[in-house]
Amino acid sequence: MLIEKLQPRAWDERREIIVPGDYSMTLIFCVEHFVNLSKQMIKDHGAFFVALSGGSTPKALFQHLSSPPYDHMVEWNKVHLFWSDERAVPPDHPDSNYLMAMQAGLEKMALPKEQIHRMHAEEKIEENALAYEQEIAATLKGRPFDFVMLGMGEDGHTASLFPYTEGLNAEKRLVIANYIPEKKIWRMSFTFDCINQANHIAIYVLGAGKKEMLAEVLLSPNQFERYPIQRVGTSNHRALWIADEAAAQQLIAKKEQRK
Repeated sequence: MLIEKLQPRAWDERREIIVPGDYSMTLIFCVEHFVNLSKQMIKDHGAFFVALSGGSTPKALFQHLSSPPYDHMVEWNKVHLFWSDERAVPPDHPDSNYLMAMQAGLEKMALPKEQIHRMHAEEKIEENALAYEQEIAATLKGRPFDFVMLGMGEDGHTASLFPYTEGLNAEKRLVIANYIPEKKIWRMSFTFDCINQANHIAIYVLGAGKKEMLAEVLLSPNQFERYPIQRVGTSNHRALWIADEAAAQQLIAKKEQRK
């Protein structure tokens, strides 16, 4: 598999960009990345603490992970599933990130029920955000997450950290209830502090529809941290951006121009 590494800003040590190939090649890379991380973390400390994301790429990822040959490559009885964000809907609602993951195939895996930690965002969302923090603390016992998966919205949001929302300024919190005025809705979301403590962070950006925003976020001068997604990753916990060739068109073109 061809791995094309791109570094958009020489001074930025908080991120790495990998372009494995077309959509299919990139999706398989994401699946194998998940499998390999699970093995490493389980070998290291006997469990894999992962926070899932919503979206079409995670859905396809879950479908692959729950199908041959990958369905037997993860020790699911040692996996703890959390979510990086959730809509304010019941768990049986079609917009639920939890429901999507389960229906995409994870419900078939040998996951003990007590190791599936869904966000209860459908009611008392501020109170339940605090409760989710406590659940994280009780389960991880002071460890950071092993892996947090994220996507990027068309407006540069990630998880449910939308531009110009109060959640962007949350401090000393792991999970918050964030109100999005533009959409007139509440969401539950990890904070930047929670995300950036994770040992591994992946941002999935697949499809030509993301090419302009990906280039805007990674290449535009003098706009650092204009978009929420730009605040993901630290020098100690770099964010791995995984993009397919369609999404990375402008990044690849810029690299070719520099040759």
